[in-house]
This record gives sequence, structure tokens and C-alpha cells, in this order.
Amino acid sequence: MTATSVFTAFLLAILSSMLINNVVLSRFYGICSFLGVSNKVKSSVGMGLAVVFVIILAALVSWPIYNYILVPAGLAFLDTIVYILVIASLVQLVGLVIKKYSPALYKSLGIYLPLITTNCAVLGVVQENNNYTFGNSMANAIGTSVGYLIMIVLFSTIRDRLSGYDAQKSWKGLPLALITAALMAMAIMGLSGMVA
Repeated sequence: MTATSVFTAFLLAILSSMLINNVVLSRFYGICSFLGVSNKVKSSVGMGLAVVFVIILAALVSWPIYNYILVPAGLAFLDTIVYILVIASLVQLVGLVIKKYSPALYKSLGIYLPLITTNCAVLGVVQENNNYTFGNSMANAIGTSVGYLIMIVLFSTIRDRLSGYDAQKSWKGLPLALITAALMAMAIMGLSGMVA
């Protein structure tokens, strides 16, 4: 394989994870934070960036731990516990950095920042990377996390625009947000037909 074809395969894996197999809209991981934090664009950007950081670092740390420590020692069954410990440590680090450099963002993220530890999007990505090579696991982590960031920011922008819309009382808030998310998911699922 040439360097160009390897790089092309890496980029296609990122795009596939980002759009076609989007973690939120086609696999429905991480819906709690997706709906909970998307009221404001600034909080969505902060949450999205935190998730990007945690997913990429968790994949970077967890893949070698699984393949070079757990599997050779016959302890592969402990992978979920180890991943949760790695993710919890990274979330604490992200929380400390956000609290120091952006207290307003830290306050607006509220309970959702510590919930990244149990966010099934983060754990799901790290768990499925067991089946990949290191390069493919990093492509999956980058694509998935950037896809999450794009979708939560896009969703919060749409929700912000719809907040000024004069809808019936029964449609305002979460019902309109769920309909918006469903329409976004249908659009993303339409991309899956483009795979050769």
C-alpha cells in the first residue's frame, strides 16, 4: 500500500465515523448530553470540545492498555472497568482545566461534564476500538468525536433559532427538540446509502 492510499483510507474512516455512522444520530449514543446541553450554543461548543478531547485521549490510552497489558495477561474481561477508570481520570482533568480557564462554561455545563464519564458515546468508541488496529482506532475516535461536536453545535444552533418561533405551548421545548433531532437523524441515515 502506498502512503497516499493509507492516508486516503484514514480520511475515509474519519468521514465515515463522523457522518455516516454518527455516534449520536445513527447509533444514538450520548443522547443525554446531546439534549441536555444543547440549549445554548456556547455550552454545546464547550461540551463538544470536552467530548472530543476525552474520546481521543481515551482511545490513545486505552488501545495500548488493552492490546499490550490486558490481552497478554489474560485479563481482557476487565476492559470495561479499565476504560471507565481511564475516562473518569480524563474527565476530571478536563473539568479542572475548564474550571480554571472558563468558570462560566464550567457552570453552564453543570452536571453534564461529570456525566461524560458514563457517556455511552465515549465508552462505546473506546470499547469498539478493541477490534481495530491502532490507526483505525484513532480514525474512529477522531471521526466520532468531531461528528459529536458538529452535531451538538448544529443542533443547538437550530434549537436557538426555533426558540423564537411562535409554536403552540405543547410543542415548545423538548418536543420540538426531539422532532428536530429526528429530522437530523433521517438526514444522516440518508448518507448511509452513499457507501459503496
